Amino acid sequence: MRKQTTFLSYFLGISFCLATVQLSAQTDYSNYSKLSQKIKNLQRSYSSSSSLKTLTRTVGGHEILALTLSKGDAKNKPAIAIVSGVDGRYLLGPEMAVNIAENILKNHADVLETTTFYIFPNMSPNATENYFSKLKHYGNGNAKSTDDDRDGDFNEDGFDDLNKDGVITMMRIEDPTGTYIKLKEDERILVEADINKGEKGAYRILSEGIDNDKDGSFNEDGKGGIQFNKNFSYDFPYFTAGAGEHPVSEKENRALLDFLYEQWNIYSVITLGPENNLSTPLKYNAGGAKKRVVSSVLKDDAALNKFLSDKYNKTTGTKDAPSSTGNGGSFFEWSYFHFGKLALSTPGWWVPKFKGDSIKKASKNTDVNFLRWAAKEGIKNSFVDWKQVNHPDFPNQKVEVGGIAPYKMLNPPYKYVKEISDKHTDFILELVKMQASISLENLLVEKVNNGFTRITVDVHNAGILPTHTEMGKRSRWLRKIKVALNLQKGQEIITGRKITLVGSIDGGSSVKFTWLIKGKGSVGLEAGAAHTGTKKATIQLK
Repeated sequence: MRKQTTFLSYFLGISFCLATVQLSAQTDYSNYSKLSQKIKNLQRSYSSSSSLKTLTRTVGGHEILALTLSKGDAKNKPAIAIVSGVDGRYLLGPEMAVNIAENILKNHADVLETTTFYIFPNMSPNATENYFSKLKHYGNGNAKSTDDDRDGDFNEDGFDDLNKDGVITMMRIEDPTGTYIKLKEDERILVEADINKGEKGAYRILSEGIDNDKDGSFNEDGKGGIQFNKNFSYDFPYFTAGAGEHPVSEKENRALLDFLYEQWNIYSVITLGPENNLSTPLKYNAGGAKKRVVSSVLKDDAALNKFLSDKYNKTTGTKDAPSSTGNGGSFFEWSYFHFGKLALSTPGWWVPKFKGDSIKKASKNTDVNFLRWAAKEGIKNSFVDWKQVNHPDFPNQKVEVGGIAPYKMLNPPYKYVKEISDKHTDFILELVKMQASISLENLLVEKVNNGFTRITVDVHNAGILPTHTEMGKRSRWLRKIKVALNLQKGQEIITGRKITLVGSIDGGSSVKFTWLIKGKGSVGLEAGAAHTGTKKATIQLK
């Protein structure tokens, strides 16, 4: 029996070591199964300060997981929501979300005493799985069948791998009526001809494939599905492929919003996706801000965004970020314009500006810049060389298939994921240090003649951030700061209100309150909201 126990212990030890080595040796992004297992293992390892629930299952059968990090009462302390996988092309986001969660639980657990985190690692699991499919291509929708070209048929014109390389890229067709020409800087790249410079088009550019339904379009109605990041209510792109029949039509979108709307303690929503207002802050536009349907960040929020952007760039060391504010129906836009929260978004990474030994200036063309950087980094298969194919839809024309491989320009090599995650964890911890925090300062209790007591206090926001964004002040949904005096039997308020709601308190600012109370004994004073924390005091009447 002792020998069996010794052998079993040895076997389990070897198995654990092998599992650890296998995990540390990861060289590429995690598929749905592997990422889900990472999340579940993480929660089990830190069960006292985390919990995990399934919000819903998608049409494709994938779990949408929600990971909560907190110590004590999760719902009654300020919270940050981190939402990733909003766009299935960005594999980095889900990895970052899990790594950030692990960093907090493993190295910064003390922050959970004051702050709760709600983390949603992957809201588009069906879309991210396209990266791992036999035919690698950008497919950003869920598993719902859609009629993207609205011809009454479903999924009748999908991708076709014409050069049999397992990757869907582009086709260039020699055509004097085309609008594209080869770029002199790198002839692998095609750009639109500039007629003002005397340039004449020589090529057409299309997605690699065949016009299966003979309607003149290519790959316009494959297994498209509904895109998570097009299905929200702000500026919803009606009658657009991938948007859905109406806002929040999809199970995963509805489940997320149902969850967020019930968590009154959320003060900030961080999106790990294509939109970027962290390295490049949003700019205030007076005209857009005055519209009935506001289309610009509000003035005070723009200033706050600039402040946080500077902090982000300094903390993460990022620069030269591409600008992206959303194309309608995006989660980031909803989180600000409709949810009214401190909305922050970043893809986490973008191709750096490349300057080599023989190149003094980085190319203005993003494709050329990427190819130069990829060559320096030794990234394989970043570009599919143009190869001539016989195409049934262009029998008398030269057709070539090739171009930049999908996912390569949007995601860094996996070896950089940990470093990127660590830097973004540092920024999130900086954000926590700045969060609004209500305190009761300069409490003064004075005896007044004939059994009266005057109470004076400053309800103070000890944080740097305001308790509400400017957009949040307009919202009828966000809860205001509640200042309440709780009386006992025989006590009466002579001046002042029993309950006062304060719309917002700026960082480092205070609102003074005074009450005149008749009676004896003690009264209770409380001030705050779920997203700022609530402070209480017991005051003895004089």
